[in-house]
Amino acid sequence: MAFGGGSFLAQNKVLPGVYMNVEQQSRQRSVLSERGVAALGVELDWGSEGKMFYVEAADIMQDAAKYFGYTYGDAEMAGIRELYAHVSGCWFYRLNPGVKAANKLCEARYSGVRGNALRIVVEETDNLDYIVRTYLDGREVDMQAVRGASELVDNDYVCWLESAALVNEETLALSGGSNKAAVELEDYEDMLELLAGCDFNVLGCLSMDSNVKALMLRYTREQREENGKYFQTVLYRYACDYEGVISVEDAVSDAGMPESALVYWVTGAEAGCAVNAALTNAVYDGELSPVVMTAQSELKEALQQGKLVLHKMGDGYRVLEDVNTLKPAGDTAEKRYNQTMRVIDQIVMDVAALFYERYLGMVPNDAAGRVSLWNDIVSYHRQLANLRAIEDFDPEHISVEQGDTKKAVVVSEYVRVTNAMSQLYLTVTFE
Repeated sequence: MAFGGGSFLAQNKVLPGVYMNVEQQSRQRSVLSERGVAALGVELDWGSEGKMFYVEAADIMQDAAKYFGYTYGDAEMAGIRELYAHVSGCWFYRLNPGVKAANKLCEARYSGVRGNALRIVVEETDNLDYIVRTYLDGREVDMQAVRGASELVDNDYVCWLESAALVNEETLALSGGSNKAAVELEDYEDMLELLAGCDFNVLGCLSMDSNVKALMLRYTREQREENGKYFQTVLYRYACDYEGVISVEDAVSDAGMPESALVYWVTGAEAGCAVNAALTNAVYDGELSPVVMTAQSELKEALQQGKLVLHKMGDGYRVLEDVNTLKPAGDTAEKRYNQTMRVIDQIVMDVAALFYERYLGMVPNDAAGRVSLWNDIVSYHRQLANLRAIEDFDPEHISVEQGDTKKAVVVSEYVRVTNAMSQLYLTVTFE
């Protein structure tokens, strides 16, 4: 995108674009965009390499094997199921590509150990045609009727070799597939370079490496504050005092799952949470076994330190409070609540989209043009007010003025974010 963006200190920008400051006042597209999209770098046994790939929730159950090498119900898909409990879609980046499995007829479409579960079966028919079937774990995933190998068409699982020759009643397993032995910081850097071209609400990272988590923090700051791309990042046990980062504190005890596996669920739940809602007291509806704090003193300290934690309630678990890592201090205190950040980020991204799509380079910067922009922004805020995402909205709280140059427009607004109830102080008087 050849547009500028981010925050400003002075009206001295060069690139056309939207520059905005988000400030909390001291206690003193006119269509709301959809939420529900996540982004995640993950280690996989199969899948696209060297690029971001998007999987919609509507496709995940039927096509999981095509994307991840396993059916949706397989044990290896537990983390992905956690994520898709609440997202409408997710951008994935495979961090550990390795070596492709192969045989004399074909090689696996993607590298990884999952390619070793593929086999090819060739059968000659009475018409001297061949039926060539591809199996994954004994399940047929492709069938082609051909005169010879030259007619074979690559499928979702294998790519045929030019040297392939078909032989009747031959069964050939693929072998030699492997994953990259260890994921490195550079793999995450490669992902972040590609992520700039994707739109999403929440970025997740399961890594327990402090260097990787520091990289994610830097990237989140850079995108939010310099590039005008507003999202939050979910990390595991990382204190950083920043409203753009959510730190998951609880581990899981499930065999075969990383300690940080709750990042899957939190990433999906935060991305899918509506702009007028909070995850405070949300039921954990995943399938993992969280290891949670039980002492009131531990839970209180966790909240004070900006940790997102679950707590035991009855037979299940609930989110204690929907907070990020920002330390509560003075005028910025409300920004530690993720519902506040969802509203702020939604406004920033939607007003920017409105300007790009309807005004940039299309509408004169005169009084009539600015009134039109003001009307659209007011209409948009009324939608938020109707959703009870903001309260006490007054159109007078929004101003649209000409900037320091004839091409600049300055928008200023004041909003009061509505937050979900989280505390009840009850006094009972009796006699």
